[in-house]
Amino acid sequence: MASESRKNAPTTPAVLRQAQDRYIAAWGQMGAAWGISRTMAEVHALLYITGQPMNTDEIMDRLQISRGNASMSVRALLDWGIVSRTHKRGDRKEYYTAEKDVWSLFRAIVRERMKREVDPLIASLFEIRDLTSLESASRGAAPSPEDKQALLEHNKRLDAMLSFFQTLDRLGQRFASPQGRGLEVAATLLGKVS
Repeated sequence: MASESRKNAPTTPAVLRQAQDRYIAAWGQMGAAWGISRTMAEVHALLYITGQPMNTDEIMDRLQISRGNASMSVRALLDWGIVSRTHKRGDRKEYYTAEKDVWSLFRAIVRERMKREVDPLIASLFEIRDLTSLESASRGAAPSPEDKQALLEHNKRLDAMLSFFQTLDRLGQRFASPQGRGLEVAATLLGKVS
């Protein structure tokens, strides 16, 4: 009886492939929720979970995506620093591998998200703050006491937001530096707080 159930059980490679496909789908869904291209997330997931260098043709075949989609996704992942190029001896094709260290991977993701999202926001907040400084607001006619009070309250709220994002930026730089373990240490410490 036990040998019969083993005969009907999927083979290890089939189970492994199924688990990899589920991981790829879950990572793609999470990436889409984070505002990252689903395909880009799936290409990364494929390279990470298989742990094997793959060329564009292999990526296209496994994920059933177009060459253009595979190429754009790989290029973006290279830009993010979470995938790197590699070569196989005797093969002219370029192969790609994903960063295997989870902490290095997430540090790179945090750095990229900070660069793409937080840095432009901080720049915009400073521009807005410059617009509403009392010096800028008083060019021409002097503001009324009510307008001056509204500007002060506005700037107080804006300064609080700027302070928050500048702190977040400093934390991001400290904890997500390429060589540092700050993110891992911080997560470990926070995990111990009950």
